[in-house]
Amino acid sequence: MERFFESNPGFRSRIAHHIDFPDYGDDELLQIAELMLARSHYVLSETGRAALVNYIARRRQQPHFANARSIRNALDRARLHQANRLFESSNGPIDATTLSIIEAPDILASRVFANSDRGREQTQ
Repeated sequence: MERFFESNPGFRSRIAHHIDFPDYGDDELLQIAELMLARSHYVLSETGRAALVNYIARRRQQPHFANARSIRNALDRARLHQANRLFESSNGPIDATTLSIIEAPDILASRVFANSDRGREQTQ
């Protein structure tokens, strides 16, 4: 919003109230992620949780980070990666517990880790 106001100086005076919402911290974003997953009946494995911690730290440094929306989008992609991973490795029915666990590879498939092996090393 700040950039928007700067692009049109007269517009700022037309808005009576300006509220600053500080960004969430890494721990808060992790809690938000775990709550979002729980509401959808998913959980993170230990390595999945470590990968998500790494993801959050990296993603916050990149342009266009949008707090909980970025986390929600990352989790949506992780669920897709999980589905593909399970489909490719399955030789038959998959039990409900396995279907509910997000593993490190599901998070590490993100472009946030492109051109970097460090994220993979820290969670293995």
